[in-house]
Amino acid sequence: MPQTDINPAPYIDYALLDPAASDEQVDRVCEEADRFGFASVCVYPCNVKRATERLLKTRVEICTVIGFPSGATTSNVKLYEAMEAIENGATELDVVINLGWLKTGQTNLLHQDIAQICEESGKPVKAILEMSLLTPDEQELAAEICLDAGVAFLKTGTGWAGGATVEMVKFLKELSRGKVGIKASGGIRTREQAIALINAGATRIGTSHGVAISRTS
Repeated sequence: MPQTDINPAPYIDYALLDPAASDEQVDRVCEEADRFGFASVCVYPCNVKRATERLLKTRVEICTVIGFPSGATTSNVKLYEAMEAIENGATELDVVINLGWLKTGQTNLLHQDIAQICEESGKPVKAILEMSLLTPDEQELAAEICLDAGVAFLKTGTGWAGGATVEMVKFLKELSRGKVGIKASGGIRTREQAIALINAGATRIGTSHGVAISRTS
């Protein structure tokens, strides 16, 4: 039976991925993440240092996005971006895979792209698969490559190419065989959506609507 009394707050990666976000907005999401007990804040690399300073001595993780939103930057650029973010305080990395390499069969390059970040960063990596742009066979292949590369989570998408669905989460849960976490992201605005995705197997919920989702009334 699906659970309906789940508190979604501890699952939430509270996202502020507006390119025009101000320092005041970063401060606000950090304060709200701490107040509501969210798992993390997820901000652009340029905002990691500020978020780290605001969340010092709290339990909130500092998540950032790498190669976002296309995944099409070079592997060296992604690695540099990841390592600089860690130096600035990032504790989790959401990395967009290179969809072009996946679709053209360059699986060795795709594996190396993700594996080097997993190995050299020493931080949990969430591989962003952008599932709405992939066939089921491509989704399965992407998941297998990322699992072998050492990721800690499989993530449905950036939110820029469609939202997360219960079916996506269930498929990723099946593919992961319980080895890694599952992050659902994109279009999640209500408590009901979040709980349905958690019941389907999501262990993180990426959303900019964390406060609304966490309020009980």
